[in-house]
Amino acid sequence: MSSLLTTLRENFWHIAPILAAGAIALAIGLERAVALLIRYPMPAFGVFFERLGDLVMANRISEAIALCEKYRKKPAAMIAKEGLLRAHQPEELIEHGLEYSVAECVERIQKRTQFLSTIANVATLLGLFGTIAGLIQSFAAVGAATPQARSALLAAGISTAMNATMLGLAVAIPCMVAFSFLTNRANRLLSESEKAAIRTIDILKQRAYAIENENHRSGSVLRRTS
Repeated sequence: MSSLLTTLRENFWHIAPILAAGAIALAIGLERAVALLIRYPMPAFGVFFERLGDLVMANRISEAIALCEKYRKKPAAMIAKEGLLRAHQPEELIEHGLEYSVAECVERIQKRTQFLSTIANVATLLGLFGTIAGLIQSFAAVGAATPQARSALLAAGISTAMNATMLGLAVAIPCMVAFSFLTNRANRLLSESEKAAIRTIDILKQRAYAIENENHRSGSVLRRTS
């Protein structure tokens, strides 16, 4: 531990940018992990839409909207709510509303995740920069040192250079792993959002078909009685 602190103190200006990149990556990774693993996924996706379908088919649209409000942070619920708010509009307007809602959810799901890949690349380059800076400093010191001190200065400079490389990779590798994992989770949520839009339009079409059939039967009964 003391050697690590000594390395950080002696080479702070070489490795400070890498540490800053690591801190930013950690903050982004934690926020995206909470969002993509806990906040956004819809628990019991199928059960939710079955319940929603029952309410819509019973013409209890307000209760269906209230059900969506219970999950207001879930993209699937917000997409369904947008469709339900347009339930009395023509089908084309419903589809436009769902497309807009899906686009908003896609933006929320994908935001900031890409930064992890960028930070991984930047951390690697910062490590390389620190390596080159350490070697330049080392050779400059060796050139001006006495023969007795040259080996010690050269060893210290190479140690500084290798530490910068190692720290850059230590930040970059977890960033790439986190980026791959979170991208996979984001893709699942994007698929869930698209399914939510399809399920919502399907439910509303079934409702419209049921109302049309009911009106047709009522008209037939009225014609027979007249």
